[in-house]
Amino acid sequence: MADIDDIKDGKDFGLNTPQDTQGFYVKGNAGYDWGIKNRMSRIFNPVSGRTVMLAFDHGYFQGPTKGLERIDLNILPLAEHADVLMCTRGVLRANIPPSVTKPVVLRASGGNSILSELSNETVAVAIDDAARLGVAAMAAQVYIGAEYEHKSIANVIKLIDTGLKAGIPTLAVTGVGKDMVRDARYFGLATRIAAEIGANYVKSYFIEEGFDRVVAGCPVPIVIAGGKKLPEFEALDMAYKAIDQGAAGVDMGRNIFQADDPVAMIKAVGKVVHELETPDKALQMYNDLKAAG
Repeated sequence: MADIDDIKDGKDFGLNTPQDTQGFYVKGNAGYDWGIKNRMSRIFNPVSGRTVMLAFDHGYFQGPTKGLERIDLNILPLAEHADVLMCTRGVLRANIPPSVTKPVVLRASGGNSILSELSNETVAVAIDDAARLGVAAMAAQVYIGAEYEHKSIANVIKLIDTGLKAGIPTLAVTGVGKDMVRDARYFGLATRIAAEIGANYVKSYFIEEGFDRVVAGCPVPIVIAGGKKLPEFEALDMAYKAIDQGAAGVDMGRNIFQADDPVAMIKAVGKVVHELETPDKALQMYNDLKAAG
């Protein structure tokens, strides 16, 4: 039985040798059935192998934060430019017309708020409702090292097990508490745990030092979180570095819907993600689109 004695950090990640995808282009998902692979193919572009997810699920614990006061006014104009929409079932039913055919990754955890311990979540959606909504995947946080670590992992395991029965993939989102160190060792641990319990892909954070090792050590795709609002160039540069080091896409919210021109920003992000456009050229594209109105 494995134990915690004499644990040594991994060093040989084979950075110059890509993982064998075993005949299916989405890393680590070849062993799943048709339904899972079909939904993963809707999330990840079959040509680039990557995705631009538009995250606007923040209200489930933050309330009406800046840029999300009105989903119908602020988010709907962006939907056509995203590859995937990430939201709660309440917003999906209330604000997203059924005629919008973009794949949806459904926020499936909840029960917390910015006024309480963030890691104390529960599964907030039954599998039959997720199936009824026709979602492409379900998402929940894993809070490794937090007070409710075990509960958060159990939540994701429940989604994975019920999702497998319905052919719906699971996205594990690495939640980071206020007192946790954001480094390669932490994210390498969190993303690997998420993959080991069966998540089909993982959302994590880009870090300047060791991100390529985090990606290499995770046997399923990693998409990066946008995090707090950054100046446009910095957000594009972060996306570029992440993709260049092996990330399979971005799941951005505030860096898109809080930008001066959100439509121009999501188009520029898409250029970086799918075509590996340089940050300088992507920023020029953003400014040109913004000036053109």
